[in-house]
Amino acid sequence: MREVKVVCRELDCGNPVSESRGPLVEDGRRGVRLFSSCYGNESSIRQCDIIEVRPGVCIGGYYHHVTCSDLLVQPDISLTDSMGGVSRGHQGPEMFRGYSFTITCSTQPQYPGGSFLLTFTGSNRTQTHPAVNHSAAFLFPAADDSHQGNYRCVYENYVFSHNFSSESELLSLTITASPLPAFIIRHVVVLLILLTAITTLYLYYKPTRRQKRVNRVSSMDLYVNAMEMVSLSSRAEAGPGEERAAQGTE
Repeated sequence: MREVKVVCRELDCGNPVSESRGPLVEDGRRGVRLFSSCYGNESSIRQCDIIEVRPGVCIGGYYHHVTCSDLLVQPDISLTDSMGGVSRGHQGPEMFRGYSFTITCSTQPQYPGGSFLLTFTGSNRTQTHPAVNHSAAFLFPAADDSHQGNYRCVYENYVFSHNFSSESELLSLTITASPLPAFIIRHVVVLLILLTAITTLYLYYKPTRRQKRVNRVSSMDLYVNAMEMVSLSSRAEAGPGEERAAQGTE
């Protein structure tokens, strides 16, 4: 068992959970046959008293099988929102009161299944969701002061006939006053800008249409005046006799 402790320490995977002797899963693999004697405080198996080291082929004999406690990688924890109510503060994310937010726990795809626990240091309450695609989402519909505190994701899975767990880093969440007045002012300003733009476009295109109508009327007046001038010119060229004849005919 002392050699097993050294192996787990060298692999940086925690303490040994179990140790057994049995055949390898696969035969015929190249390897190194190592016979050693350890005290248990070494940081590497090669720091132990080596009795014999020689190349060899694994022939399916009986070898040590070691399971370490830190079998699972550290999960990740993150906070998201869909209403724009989160901001980054000095101590971590800050959420406005009344806004919804989601805390997501995720891990690398090591083993199928498992579950996530979301722990909250502000109270003893915990939530548990099964791991779906190696992640789980915890929804909070409306943030209030009771949600302020430190959150942590704990990933649990049953692997190699043992229960293993791994904890994420802490997520410190601060709840602040809702910026509702600023939110309203911002939207009012946007509406005023849109109204000003629409009014400007209307005033720009309205004189243009009026000018087109004036131009059409002026063109018709010019056409009528031109016709009258042509008529008067024709009468002047015809002479007095033809003019009287034309009047008699009329």
